[in-house]
Amino acid sequence: MPYLALIRHGESQWNLENRFTGWTDVDLSEKGVQQSREAGRRLHGSGYTFDTAFTSYLRRAIRTLWIVQDHMDQMWIPEFKDWRLNERHYGALQGEDKAAFQEIYGKEQVHQWRRSYAVRPPQLEPDDPRHARFEPKYRGLEPGEIPAAESLADTVHRVLPCWREQLQPRLRAGSDLVVAAHGNSLRGLVKYLEGIADDAIPHLDIPLAVPRIYEFGDDGAIRRCFYLREEGEEEL
Repeated sequence: MPYLALIRHGESQWNLENRFTGWTDVDLSEKGVQQSREAGRRLHGSGYTFDTAFTSYLRRAIRTLWIVQDHMDQMWIPEFKDWRLNERHYGALQGEDKAAFQEIYGKEQVHQWRRSYAVRPPQLEPDDPRHARFEPKYRGLEPGEIPAAESLADTVHRVLPCWREQLQPRLRAGSDLVVAAHGNSLRGLVKYLEGIADDAIPHLDIPLAVPRIYEFGDDGAIRRCFYLREEGEEEL
């Protein structure tokens, strides 16, 4: 019975500073490093091993994966980076303080930008130095593939081809997979896997660095899914 572990990266420096991050390539905070080690400890202690690993192009997810693999003594397994697993692109909000923006635009507007399913935040201008088209890591993408801002719906739209092309075929072949990615890209996968409605998915929170395990039957159907928590640990 193959299984899939989804892990949101540990706390980043901008999570700590309460800033919009998106595609900005921010590293883990010290707490995020410790959270990632704990994720690896839980997976290892529960007897999980993996055949293949996937992550995004962003270092907070990459480093989380490396820390988890290191703790599990599985740094040798094949690892694939896919830009489609990146966080949702927050456009012109990236780098801005969330609390300050609530003061300027109001709590409801910021909530719409952050949590609605189909509303996009303000876009980055093409000449904005924060635009991903200036980053070498994205030079292989077509211009139309590089977003200037995304809604959660946009993020789901780009994540699902990664599922269909990379993850699902390996699971069907019997491989056990680990994916270290981001709150919104993982919400996209969870939405699809669990059939969560458009109006319900904005209310789903993916906790930092707590593995979510999916166990699949030979027919590809999900047999069981759960967060790998300590006994008695409360839901987040």
